[in-house]
Amino acid sequence: MKLCFFNRSYWPDQAATGQLLTELAEDLVARHGCQVSVVAGRALHGRNGQASGFWPISPVSYEERGSVRILRANGTAFPRQRFAGRASNYLTYFASAYAASWRLGRQDVVVSLTDPPILGLAALRAARRAGARFVFLCEDVFPEVAALLDDFHNETVNRTLDRINRYLLREADAVVALGDRMKRRLVEEKGADPSRVHVIHNWADCEAITPKPKDNAFARAHGLADRFVLMHSGNVGLSQNLDLLLEAAARLQSRERLVFAIVGDGARRQPLQDMAARRGLTNVRFFPYQPKEQLDESFATADAFLVSLKPGLEGYIVPSKVYGILASGRPFVAAVDPSCEAAVIAREHRCGTIAPPGEPDARATSIAALFDDPAAARVMGENARRAAWHYDRRVAVQSYYDLFASLGRGAVPA
Repeated sequence: MKLCFFNRSYWPDQAATGQLLTELAEDLVARHGCQVSVVAGRALHGRNGQASGFWPISPVSYEERGSVRILRANGTAFPRQRFAGRASNYLTYFASAYAASWRLGRQDVVVSLTDPPILGLAALRAARRAGARFVFLCEDVFPEVAALLDDFHNETVNRTLDRINRYLLREADAVVALGDRMKRRLVEEKGADPSRVHVIHNWADCEAITPKPKDNAFARAHGLADRFVLMHSGNVGLSQNLDLLLEAAARLQSRERLVFAIVGDGARRQPLQDMAARRGLTNVRFFPYQPKEQLDESFATADAFLVSLKPGLEGYIVPSKVYGILASGRPFVAAVDPSCEAAVIAREHRCGTIAPPGEPDARATSIAALFDDPAAARVMGENARRAAWHYDRRVAVQSYYDLFASLGRGAVPA
């Protein structure tokens, strides 16, 4: 089976969607014998995961990793902290991806993710040209994600994104939603055919990420081995509402052993660091992204995690970090709407607590409860590890393979 994925982020990028797609593509080759190509963006390197430089002369270059053929649709790589930089990166990648789509040859299934949100147009065109089935994998739902973020409000662009999103949902042979709440959004609000929408959760590798002792090299190196660490790990972006984490930290400064660790990079990292410094929040620490091979120790340093999302984004975004948290055997505070996937997992598996997303007092109370009752936190962590196997990498990859194989046979499973 010949498969092609379109997504700007791919190995060696640190973005969650890129890491997950890399695992999916390589496993489809190694475990299921597929021939896989990826039309990916320019690899981003350097400080904050960014490259410097303008649009390369060659719009498409070629690489191979894990027997996956990578077509690099080269665009600009400006810093993403500003909207203009992100827009330039997206548009130049789209133009190069469209050029790359002419070089694919015959395919059985073409899959488009949503980075950037207009990318599906190039992927759909490639699928139709190649006589392939088209799958729309909704990592995010637009225009709602763009409209609810602080630095972007443009009605004309949002209306255009909405029309594109609805068109791709209508034209897709199958649609993948990352959770039940997202499926409801797509069906009830976007008019997607429910028979074509399939829920496949994001995942963690339960063999690679395992519960480890808190007393480890990372914890000792940063003086955290004897502290209770509440950790946010991953993108420090516009959707997580992390300003309220600093509010919670301010309310809990009297608990001397409690440390708030923000691990990762993104558009909000520097403003949060500046805010923590101005307020004298010595209980808040910032760390860079940790290499994938060191995630075990980074995760093990945490006694509990935070999963947060701005009000109104539930179902438009599904926080993928929750699955790694489960695999690490740690509890989490779900500062999200009760309908969000993270809150549903916390309730069903009794592996976390839920706090309303816009209320710093509730967030502080949930964190304090885990700090004050380590025995309860430990039980939640054990429940989390058991729950993780429902969202293991091998389970997800098998679900994708079954979907693609059924499309090739002309019948899509319900």
